[in-house]
Amino acid sequence: MNRITGIILWLFALTLLSLTLLVGTCLYFLSYALDRESDEYSPERELIVMQQRHPHAALWLDSLQRSGALRDTMIVNERGLRLHAWYVAGKQGSTRTAVLLHGYKSNPIHMLHIGFLYHQVLGYNILLPDQEAHAQSEGETIGMGWPDRLNALQWARVAHDRFLCDTLVVHGISMGAATVMNLSGEPTPDYVRAFVEDCGYTSVWDEFEGELRARFGLPAFPLLPLASWLCGLRHGWSFDEANSLEQVRRCVKPMLFIHGSEDDFVPTHMLRPLYDAKPAPKAMWLAPGSGHARAYDDHPEEYTRRVARFLDDALQ
Repeated sequence: MNRITGIILWLFALTLLSLTLLVGTCLYFLSYALDRESDEYSPERELIVMQQRHPHAALWLDSLQRSGALRDTMIVNERGLRLHAWYVAGKQGSTRTAVLLHGYKSNPIHMLHIGFLYHQVLGYNILLPDQEAHAQSEGETIGMGWPDRLNALQWARVAHDRFLCDTLVVHGISMGAATVMNLSGEPTPDYVRAFVEDCGYTSVWDEFEGELRARFGLPAFPLLPLASWLCGLRHGWSFDEANSLEQVRRCVKPMLFIHGSEDDFVPTHMLRPLYDAKPAPKAMWLAPGSGHARAYDDHPEEYTRRVARFLDDALQ
């Protein structure tokens, strides 16, 4: 009996140790993926990167700053977090506005090339939010585009009231694109007329599954189900809930899908299921040879033409 009891206790201890290690690994993964970056946000450092990648946008930004045209504002979201955004009025009397959403662990400075497209080429008012837990916005946990969809809806209302616009487009890159797609499946005001998503993922589950395999050489099971459950307990949403594919199925407004043909961070194969799930009207552009979030960098003129043509058709 003592021997059997010893075996049972040993198995129990081994099971408890395995569960502890598993939970600890999942908590580490959640922290690694979703915790706000500890480095202090430095606009000056980010501007240097922008000047190197998009000197025309950097020169435009400099002119905006010198003229006082670049302004900022704050809102408080439904969970009591203060969120920040930059905005620039378009040509006098412009009734069209673009809300531009940056990606994972990025900031609005990295959306200025898209801001240039909308403001300088298309004549739009622009509003560039700092997504929750990024730059000057509060929050300690990155939402991967899921709770962010509600922030984006709030920013759309702010932009509408600020510019008195009758037409609003929401354009996002990477996690910003996931935010766009997640927003598109929600009821939106009539003035929200079209969406542009650039290299967004089908779901948080799919994206994290790929990252587990690529970065850590780990299988999805049992880590991902447990991490998703823990995310629900700690942050109020789960990986499978944050599903852009299901959201675009409910979207009835026009959407342009953009993806680089050589994207291995948000794999290019995610584009087709998203496009196929979206009811018409819709359009798609696969940017040849481009990696993640590089479609504009590699093809600025074609990118601009594609967006402009899509909006001409969508906003008729």
